Amino acid sequence: MGEMIVSMEEDIRLDTTRARFSSLLKRHRELTGRLTRDSDKMIFDRLSKEFEAVRASQSQGGYVHTHPCLCLNQMLFSLLSSAEICLDGEEWNDGLLATLRERVHMEADRKADSGNSGFALASHPDERVTYRVGNKVIYCLEGARIGIQYETSFAGETYDIYHCVIESKSFLEKMTVLEHTIPFFLPVRDLENDLLCSSAKKFIDSVGDLLQAYVDRREQVRLIKELYGNQIRELYHSLPYHMVEFAMDDCDCKVMASLRYGDLLGELPTKVRVLAWPLHQWKRQCTSPRLGKLGSQAIPVRLSFAEDALRIQSLPEAYAEIVVNMPQEIEQIFLQRSPS
Repeated sequence: MGEMIVSMEEDIRLDTTRARFSSLLKRHRELTGRLTRDSDKMIFDRLSKEFEAVRASQSQGGYVHTHPCLCLNQMLFSLLSSAEICLDGEEWNDGLLATLRERVHMEADRKADSGNSGFALASHPDERVTYRVGNKVIYCLEGARIGIQYETSFAGETYDIYHCVIESKSFLEKMTVLEHTIPFFLPVRDLENDLLCSSAKKFIDSVGDLLQAYVDRREQVRLIKELYGNQIRELYHSLPYHMVEFAMDDCDCKVMASLRYGDLLGELPTKVRVLAWPLHQWKRQCTSPRLGKLGSQAIPVRLSFAEDALRIQSLPEAYAEIVVNMPQEIEQIFLQRSPS
């Protein structure tokens, strides 16, 4: 409470307010990260082990299930990849998922019957099959569950791995999300309510797109901090990185950039605003006959060249282009605004 009691004079000072807000955001990020790690780590570790056990059973079983739509080359590839079948195009559909759903329910019923009869049945060979669709791997899990592993990437390198497990109480009931390791601020439950009951394929694909877009935005921000950290000040972002703001430390102007993404599936911003204010150095140059009294103008100007770059390029690429062109563009803009 003592830290919150500040004088009215301090409250109205922009620098003080900004410093307090920056500290609050930092503490919020630290708390969010701690809560996320603590709550999801046990689920992640447990699902990772279970998914790996399925992969291990593939190499031990040596059995390969071939989908009727697969061509000979795909069958041969499946043999070489220890019962992991790669699907493409129309091969990936709700019909296949219905088959997998029926299979896991039959396997669960068979194991229940074997338990009631007092002896164990051998593992069914279809249990060991997994399906790869782009950056997704589909698993048949025990207990009438289907698991999806999402492998996100950035700049050609694999980054975070996420899991989602869906189930239904019976083959005739709708499927629901049982558990997942997807960040809590991404709308998995909304996608479940909108898509899963009508199309499991659309749900699985949409979650994959959502995760990949999130990782792409996050890594873009991380990369500009890594490459240009000495030039960037006051960088703020929302948890899903769909709102990003930062200030650029330019010797002539203060530049503020604000990026908004139309939805959480976007990897490029849909709304961009970049404003520049002349600093004291410009004011000292107001005696120059060529520049006139440009320093006396406190009204910011929009840097349309920077906004265009941020709309069509990734954040690190756009930032590099902006830095190169900034001096010439700003000088030209303020020359046009200066009194004749």
